[in-house]
Amino acid sequence: MSHVFVVDANRKPLNPVHPGRARLLLTQKKAAVFRRYPFTIILKTIPQHPEVHPLRLKIDPGSQTSGLAWSMMQRVKSSSRLN
Repeated sequence: MSHVFVVDANRKPLNPVHPGRARLLLTQKKAAVFRRYPFTIILKTIPQHPEVHPLRLKIDPGSQTSGLAWSMMQRVKSSSRLN
């Protein structure tokens, strides 16, 4: 399952959100596209009580391609391959 990275108006990282939630924030003009790769949105306001959980980046250096994955609480949330 893929997720969208989120930063607040001060460019502080927040928890990643589901693409549907990100699409809703973009159509309601509460967020804008910050980067296209990796897809990141920036909120137009600063949340009152941001809830930020620690993330873990895992790297798999393969012989032909390398893999990246980030996980939250022992569950892999997103992964990708690098050529």
